[in-house]
Amino acid sequence: MKNILKTLITPILQKHWFADLTFGIIRFISGILLAIDFGASKFGMPWTPDGQNLNLFEVAAWFPKDVAAYGGIFALMPVFFAWMGAFSEAVGGLFLAFGLKTRLASFLIMCTMLVAIFMQKWGQGTWSMLPAMSFLWLAIYNLYFGSGRFGFDYLIAKKINKS
Repeated sequence: MKNILKTLITPILQKHWFADLTFGIIRFISGILLAIDFGASKFGMPWTPDGQNLNLFEVAAWFPKDVAAYGGIFALMPVFFAWMGAFSEAVGGLFLAFGLKTRLASFLIMCTMLVAIFMQKWGQGTWSMLPAMSFLWLAIYNLYFGSGRFGFDYLIAKKINKS
């Protein structure tokens, strides 16, 4: 179990610290944007605008209806999938921003963005898909490389590797 945790947490470092810093800045800004803008519009967080009328961890009423319209398994459990999608954007975005459980957060974000691209935005043109595609590419990168030197995963990995 410790080896699995070590593998999931330990980031792959770039040769130069400046590259890790550059990717860390991109990761932080993108994670914050995902959490504050995209996630908070459909999921109750402390920073969700009052006009959304959402309690903490509550999914916007319109979102499960949209998810159910995708059909298939989404129609069987629309509240679950809506909650998972909104959670991955709001909470996963924060985890991504701070480099905490980066690979797990990236996996959840990747799944959410794939659903957004193929089930919601497909057929609406490239410009409509662009935000989801951008978050998808970022999630794929961080799924492989992890947080780099500038994230909590790096600090946790150093502590795990010492013991």
